[in-house]
Amino acid sequence: MAERSARARRRRQTQAIVGAGAALLLVVAGTVWLVSTVGDDPSTDTAAPSGAAQCAFTPIEADQRTPQIKDVGLPSNQQSNTGTQTLTIDTNLGQIAAKVDRSRTPCTAGSFTHLAEKNFFDNTKCHRLVTEGIKVLQCGDPSATGKGWRETDGTGGPSYRLAEENLPTDKRPPYPEGVIAMANSGQPGSTGSQFFIVYGDSPLDPNYTVLGTITSGMDIVKQVAAAGDDKAFAQQAGGGHPKKEIVINKLTMS
Repeated sequence: MAERSARARRRRQTQAIVGAGAALLLVVAGTVWLVSTVGDDPSTDTAAPSGAAQCAFTPIEADQRTPQIKDVGLPSNQQSNTGTQTLTIDTNLGQIAAKVDRSRTPCTAGSFTHLAEKNFFDNTKCHRLVTEGIKVLQCGDPSATGKGWRETDGTGGPSYRLAEENLPTDKRPPYPEGVIAMANSGQPGSTGSQFFIVYGDSPLDPNYTVLGTITSGMDIVKQVAAAGDDKAFAQQAGGGHPKKEIVINKLTMS
């Protein structure tokens, strides 16, 4: 009887161990299923990782592209939002440099870097100078080439657009001397490649992305401004072609 009792006790212990093992296996399997199910949720696939921003670059439809639009593909939708970059513009008159804060303009900085890597700005003229009302030198139009001015200067850009960032709504003036900002068509989400350097405090509406701050070469911009413009755009947006020619030989982003 003692032996039968011992065997029964061992049998109950074995069953308890097997039962506990089975329960643990079910818990592990359930956990794996839950993780894999959440991982497959499409809503989590588009989330930007830490230190990155999710950007939207909207392609221009093929039937809406003009000859002044230059197709260089799209930047990555995920762009770094940490650290700073140095924007360097090597011109026929010397070098201009600016500091870009990616925490304020991750998408615009990413777009600018993409365009610079594609040599988008190289061998183009700064096509517009404004000396009355506002004080800006505008560049970044690929149709304003070093081969001569065109009637279409000012209408060129990449084959995509992006939303505005870092708008100086709380600054007075919104665009002080030393700012480098992005031009647009006046409509939200129409930022492209064109940018302007502010060489004197300008009372513009705060609708244009502030890309960065000029750190050197402002004397070059002021030399161009001092020579004046030809008033070619006086009846439209104001200003005209700079009388003192300034050509971007190479533009880079660190």
